Amino acid sequence: MVTKEEIFKEVSTVIDPELGFNLVEMGLIYDAYCDENGDAAVIMTLSTKACPLHQMIVQWVKEAGERVEGVRDCHVELVWEPVWNPTMADEHVKKALSGAG
Repeated sequence: MVTKEEIFKEVSTVIDPELGFNLVEMGLIYDAYCDENGDAAVIMTLSTKACPLHQMIVQWVKEAGERVEGVRDCHVELVWEPVWNPTMADEHVKKALSGAG
């Protein structure tokens, strides 16, 4: 059975092209799961609804999820609640975003 951690690990290879951090460390990936049939889902958000690379990033996350051994198909669910903010990111990302890094 594929674990949430396995999916998060592969999705962490997806880098936000504007900020240069991976989506997991930015706190943009909220959850992930996979059923016994290999159907996976990643619940995520973007830093802004106006993100110009919206479709590309969602596609990259889908492809990353499908690279996990045991995943047959990966659905990406884009949500806007809770609204993302920099405090949701890992400590080193927060420092870099605040200019204190």
